[in-house]
Amino acid sequence: MELTDQERSTRLKALQSLIDLMRPSVQADGGDLVLVRADVEAGVVEVQLGGACSSCAISTDTLQGGVTRILKDRLSWVTEVIGGLDENIDNAESVSLGVGGYVPRYRSL
Repeated sequence: MELTDQERSTRLKALQSLIDLMRPSVQADGGDLVLVRADVEAGVVEVQLGGACSSCAISTDTLQGGVTRILKDRLSWVTEVIGGLDENIDNAESVSLGVGGYVPRYRSL
């Protein structure tokens, strides 16, 4: 089934609104969430994490457990979320942008 222009527009607006709703949470830790592209007919969405997320040990969890889960739960047409990290940012710069996720350090016995 092919979507009408109105349906495509409605889906894209809903997707962008949801991304905009999630961004402040990611930005609070010095990161960012950007919509790269969306095929609203196939249900494939590509996002990118940037800023402090580029050096964060749990950025994969943010993509899988956060962004992907929320998009699929709230937008029934989303079938796949492709996520990546901004690899253009220097690791030291990324670290300086925010606290990122807490990763415990274990002492050897």
